[in-house]
Amino acid sequence: MSTSVTEPSADRGVTPRRARFPFWAQVLLGLVAGIALGFLARTYSLDWLSTTLSTVGSTFVSLLRVIVVPLVLTAIIVSIANLRQVTNAARLAVQTLVWFAITSLISVVIGITIGLLTNPGARATIDTAGAEAPSTQGTWLDFLSSIVPANILGLQASSSDDGVSLSFNVLQLVVLGIALGAAALAVGEKAEPFLAFNRSVLEIVQKLVWWVIRLAPIGTAGLIGRAVANYGWDLIGPLAVFTADVYIGCAIVLFVLYPVLVKAHGLSARRYFAGAWPAIQFAFVSRSSVGTLPLTQRVVTRNLGVSPDYASFAVPFGATTKMDGCAAIYPALAAITVAQLFGIELGLPQYLLIAFVSVVGSAATAGLTGAVVMLTLTLSTLGLPLEGVGLLLAIDPILDMMRTATNVAGQALVPLIVAKRNGLLDEQVYNSANVSSIEVDRDPSDSASQEKIAVPA
Repeated sequence: MSTSVTEPSADRGVTPRRARFPFWAQVLLGLVAGIALGFLARTYSLDWLSTTLSTVGSTFVSLLRVIVVPLVLTAIIVSIANLRQVTNAARLAVQTLVWFAITSLISVVIGITIGLLTNPGARATIDTAGAEAPSTQGTWLDFLSSIVPANILGLQASSSDDGVSLSFNVLQLVVLGIALGAAALAVGEKAEPFLAFNRSVLEIVQKLVWWVIRLAPIGTAGLIGRAVANYGWDLIGPLAVFTADVYIGCAIVLFVLYPVLVKAHGLSARRYFAGAWPAIQFAFVSRSSVGTLPLTQRVVTRNLGVSPDYASFAVPFGATTKMDGCAAIYPALAAITVAQLFGIELGLPQYLLIAFVSVVGSAATAGLTGAVVMLTLTLSTLGLPLEGVGLLLAIDPILDMMRTATNVAGQALVPLIVAKRNGLLDEQVYNSANVSSIEVDRDPSDSASQEKIAVPA
């Protein structure tokens, strides 16, 4: 596995291929175009342009999400079958959970510290009179209900005026994949056709992922354009300090805590960011850890050099339970903000509860939706009014961009750390490539492909 491609030499009679417009530049161009189009749509009230941007962005995320079910399920089944070649698989799982908890605990301490220093609720200019509690709330029993698969694909149906829609629970897919993979190992030789089928499906799905990832510049333009068109300072202003606190807290975790942990394990922080940046960048504009999952899994294995057998388990599991932005920084700051808005004093026991919920609670809401559910769980545990959630919803998409980028960065970091500690990291892959041209992936089915998806140095 290598992250650099050697061009055929001219003296062998092969003409070198022309350098292509690098992928990072394509995505950056899409980002700039999206900002410009979103600004035009907002400034001149171009509803048709706003609708177009929203449709393009949501369609791209939908394409990635539809691949998640077969990708996660087949990848975990194959990885469980391959783990018989990896010693101490149970220890890997335990270490993964421990590092999830360690980074979450440090992150929530950072969030609480920023909240105590800045008092975001006391500085907010917002009326609490019309606040309403959200309809969707998290409880500590959600983990039990979300981890038990309701059907073979972990699909869930919901009805609305537009008809019946299907969604999936990634944590249930992980549980199903582990169970099917373990059962295949127990059956032995008779299960080989089943495993061969899953390996074949996985190859096909990886090809589909490659095709969808190539559309990322267009998807990025739609996603960022939609955000610019729909949200302005008039929404952010009343909660400006809270908004700044969330971005600062996530930035400290992303650009201070994570590099320190990478350096502590003898690795280059610069190469970590170069390798993981395509997924981090896309998470920022898509606001979806699950939608980014196929790209995250690719950068972890292809750029960072983590063993695919281990990454196939760790990355999908992290996409549902490893949320330093949504489950640590955000609920800590939001709880402090809501308490100050309603004039409620928090003491040491409440801050310890915030830390506890952040470390453990993300698993309890793994099968549910986003940071809002995590926040209701935090507020209800602290005894704070759930009406405070409604006050923060108006700017939630703006906050969610930075939160999701931090989540995905952590989902790439922990498998890297655990792989390094257990000899499952290909350090030649991690260190050999030039940082300015680290690839997300070549088309795995095209050995002649010379194209790279690169990130800026």
